[in-house]
Amino acid sequence: MFPTETVYGLGADARSAAAVDHLVAVRGREAAKPILVLVRDLAMAETVAAEIPPAARRLAARFWPGALTLVLPARAGLPAPLTAGSGTIGVRVPGHPLAAALVGTLGAPVTAPSANPPGAEPPRQLAEARAYFGERVAVYLDGGRVRLLRPGLVSEAELRAALAEG
Repeated sequence: MFPTETVYGLGADARSAAAVDHLVAVRGREAAKPILVLVRDLAMAETVAAEIPPAARRLAARFWPGALTLVLPARAGLPAPLTAGSGTIGVRVPGHPLAAALVGTLGAPVTAPSANPPGAEPPRQLAEARAYFGERVAVYLDGGRVRLLRPGLVSEAELRAALAEG
């Protein structure tokens, strides 16, 4: 489990049918709902997409890394839950540094459905995600959320402003 730009996601090696099947068993998934995968770049997207049209390449150049998911024709042979029979695959280059590091370290596409059971609220904090799945998830990666322990000479507002500057 790892943080994305918005909520926590469940990660598995998208190339591995066994890993994807385990993810579906742990999380639950509607059979007709495909599973998003995160990629490092267009070259990695080409490992799961049968083609990347010029318009999709232009959008990727403009909006990746970030929250834009491109839905592309899927390459044959992918684990079935990734496409859910649609013939397409959703791919995105993550803007969150931890999610990007996870994809880069694995060197392969990583699944990224929200870390909540179907119908439940997606978790925005690690504790919420852990409450859903407990020991059924092997590894939890904390997004490094900052928490003020006690006020000091530097105000909480100043700290938040500094963090927002990036």
